[in-house]
Amino acid sequence: MQKATLNPVKSFSLVIDSIAPDKSISHRSAMFAMLADGESVIKNFLRAEDTLNTLQIVRYLGAEIEDNGDVVKIRSNGIKESFEILDCGNSGTGMRLFCGLLALANGHFVLTGDKYLRSRPMKRVTGPLISIGAKIDGRNHGDLAPLCIRGGSLNAFSYESKIASAQVKSAMILAALHAGGECRYKEPELSRDHTERMLKGMGAEIETNEDLVTTIKPLKGLLKPLEIQVPADPSSAFFFAVAASIIPESDVILKGVTLNPTRIEAFKALEKMGANISYILQEDKYEPIGDIHVKYTPLHGIVVEDNISWLIDELPALSIAMACAKGKSVVKNAHELRVKESDRISTVVRGLQSCGIKVKEYDDGYEITGGELQKATINSHGDHRIAMSFLIAGLKCGMDVEDIECINTSFPNFFTLLEKIANIKVSGDEN
Repeated sequence: MQKATLNPVKSFSLVIDSIAPDKSISHRSAMFAMLADGESVIKNFLRAEDTLNTLQIVRYLGAEIEDNGDVVKIRSNGIKESFEILDCGNSGTGMRLFCGLLALANGHFVLTGDKYLRSRPMKRVTGPLISIGAKIDGRNHGDLAPLCIRGGSLNAFSYESKIASAQVKSAMILAALHAGGECRYKEPELSRDHTERMLKGMGAEIETNEDLVTTIKPLKGLLKPLEIQVPADPSSAFFFAVAASIIPESDVILKGVTLNPTRIEAFKALEKMGANISYILQEDKYEPIGDIHVKYTPLHGIVVEDNISWLIDELPALSIAMACAKGKSVVKNAHELRVKESDRISTVVRGLQSCGIKVKEYDDGYEITGGELQKATINSHGDHRIAMSFLIAGLKCGMDVEDIECINTSFPNFFTLLEKIANIKVSGDEN
């Protein structure tokens, strides 16, 4: 297990044009290329463990892949049965979306992942899919991987989800593309909509109305191939936005980020805390893209309780900003944090308490009273966002973070960028 030691800094000014490409869009572009007629061209594909695992799975499923390091080209003649175990690594997005994709394919498939992914609940996806005719089994009655999927025909459906989850919605949309008729999916609040945007750009008939009912018509044939430049990941960029917001006299420009409204809610929350943030928008075929400029200003506490699904991944980093803000901040309606790569409510609370911050834990969130961060030793519990969040906190007070290998699952050049701001020492087992 490796540990990173970080010393505090006084200020920094940085332009970052190498934020990790968007993880969610990279996953989807590789998967959806298998539904296209012709060669899909994907530029700026994320070179992280999770997304490379997805690319390998797509290869196992019969796609021809040409990858020169800068551009990935994918050509598929339909999803083929694989004799290989399909390893999603640490990616819940990968496993849950593949459940929807493979539920409609002919053949038998086995999905697995690392020890952390194998402990994460899958019933939220497998349950709805099974209800429309999918044949999926796994440990604990289909709730835990490895998952076995026997694809085939699926029923048309009208499904109302009790949770706002882009992963559940995406799996059901993928299943609907080859279901026995027009399908409808309703969610309590709009979750991230990358799947709808990308599939519509490829020619799928998908519409979402003001009541958050998404209507999906079954495909009449194959979709148009993708030709996409994956934008920078706002969830990754947000770590450096928080850094500029908590270190006096600092600023950062984050280049080429997706400005999809369902992906920049954390930046909007940071603005409500008093952060100085501006956006330069450019349009793209699949996603709005632009630059984000963040300048330091003192922060104050806020309550975060709406559009939680839009910022669920950024809440650990946002909690660092809350710990540095004046007054109290409260996070509500975020029970989803309990079932991420770690129990992020517990890991955030324990981590901040170790740093001398007063925190109250609730079932669906926490209350943070801003104060002076103190150097501590934090164990990430194999959670990349916990590891990166407390390393950003280290820019303020110094920090030792254990179990940092997990960062490679989503943001392989994180340390390269962080080293432009601070001195970092990595020690421990290399294996």
